[in-house]
Amino acid sequence: MTTSRPAPHELLDDGHAPPPCDLLVIGCGNLLRGDDGVGPIAIRTLWQRGVPDGVRLADGGTAGMDVAFQMQGARRVIIIDAAQTGTAPGTLFKVPGSELEELPPVDGIHSHSFRWDHALAFGRWLLGPSMPTDVTVLLIEAASIEAGAPLSAPARTGMERAVALVEDAYRVSAA
Repeated sequence: MTTSRPAPHELLDDGHAPPPCDLLVIGCGNLLRGDDGVGPIAIRTLWQRGVPDGVRLADGGTAGMDVAFQMQGARRVIIIDAAQTGTAPGTLFKVPGSELEELPPVDGIHSHSFRWDHALAFGRWLLGPSMPTDVTVLLIEAASIEAGAPLSAPARTGMERAVALVEDAYRVSAA
């Protein structure tokens, strides 16, 4: 006798899902490593400026797998994180959802190397048809990810531009 196993998204209905929202903004990164903390700092900045109804903020920190769970019930998602591409520090990259179709495989991922792209791939596996399809990633080029360093001036400038894009998205949500 063969029993079919439920899909992962079918196991999530435990009554503790995050509240549904029109827009979820997630900041990823490590606050203890200089510019790598730009995502969580952006979330704190947005919180201090006020969050309209229908918008939920989440500090994803370094808990990449939790980011996937946070996406449950969101219509749109914006992820903010640091990048190290070799471009000028503070450069802001906007990666639209259409460029996020080819993500790393879920196999072989472990918590010490879990990045935003892994969180999206894991989210697709975990949430199945409930995974938001409108996802944008804002990456800010880091100047330094040295332990104990503060956020650099270029990363702060890039973060302010990212925060402005998120606040523009608030207005789109309200329209």
